Amino acid sequence: MESFGEKLKELRKERNCGQIQLAKELGVGKSIISLWELDKCEPTLTNLIKISQYFGVSIDFLAGLKDE
Repeated sequence: MESFGEKLKELRKERNCGQIQLAKELGVGKSIISLWELDKCEPTLTNLIKISQYFGVSIDFLAGLKDE
């Protein structure tokens, strides 16, 4: 099963979006995106909602609870 960080990185690359661009879209620092992708920390619920809306996927998918 893919981790949250692996899913986030895959979604970002599918959209040809860099970490800096995603950070600006979500209103967080670039280092936070890197930490999320490395599974060093997890996003807050608010940021998880922003991520799911930005990529058009469910929070369940991001959490690994179901496939999209």
